[in-house]
Amino acid sequence: MGGAIVRLIQDTPGVVLAGATDRAGSPRLGQDAGEVAGAAHLGVAIVDRIAAPDGQRGVIVDFTTTEASVAHMKAAARIGIPIVIGTTGFQARQLRQIRTLAANTPTVLAPNMSLGVNLLLDLVGQVARSLGDAYDVEIVEAHHRFKKDAPSGTALALARSAAEALGRKLERVGVPGRSGVSERKKNDIGLLAVRAGDIAGEHTVMFGGIGERIELVHRAHSRDAFARGAIRAAQWLADKEAGLYGMRDVLGRAGAGAV
Repeated sequence: MGGAIVRLIQDTPGVVLAGATDRAGSPRLGQDAGEVAGAAHLGVAIVDRIAAPDGQRGVIVDFTTTEASVAHMKAAARIGIPIVIGTTGFQARQLRQIRTLAANTPTVLAPNMSLGVNLLLDLVGQVARSLGDAYDVEIVEAHHRFKKDAPSGTALALARSAAEALGRKLERVGVPGRSGVSERKKNDIGLLAVRAGDIAGEHTVMFGGIGERIELVHRAHSRDAFARGAIRAAQWLADKEAGLYGMRDVLGRAGAGAV
């Protein structure tokens, strides 16, 4: 994701790469961020810590790990730089930390930066409300073999959209995978995770009725869709007040809010 963002920044008017970071001890430290990303030489060396850009209005874009994201959030709050976080898999305590820190710096937190996925979130709620309890809701997501969290943050967001539209609590009705011999409960919302190869990201929301099935599907062909959304979020966030925002805020949609 970092490489995709570095490459696409070059095609975005009004946006420049001010810095790039990697974990301490990474063999990429000291190398040119553009060359590492497969783009042109940019004169921006990769470092292992975040610093405020000299004389520029900056926004941090973070796609790392949950622990690293919280550390970057603390740095952003300390030096007063807005931050866009696309990392998923946060524990409840980490989300509480992020919400607290967001009081000090503008923050966009979203499980998926793709514009198409955020449209899908709205569509899932609309379909669920229209169909009601007569249709079963099942979600299947597929990602590359290296993804650590399951179900994906996007799958959870889609399930939450359906649950809220149906007046259910996802914490009570969400079923992350199935095994054994038991009948499906009426209000269950199933979540199945697949991990294989280099799949960028696929999400299928299935509404199953007796005699028919409706499926809403989003397939990411590459990480560019997420990178473009993250850059758009950074542009939007640059002049906002401190607070926690989501991609619906970025897109100016009703029902805005962060996870």
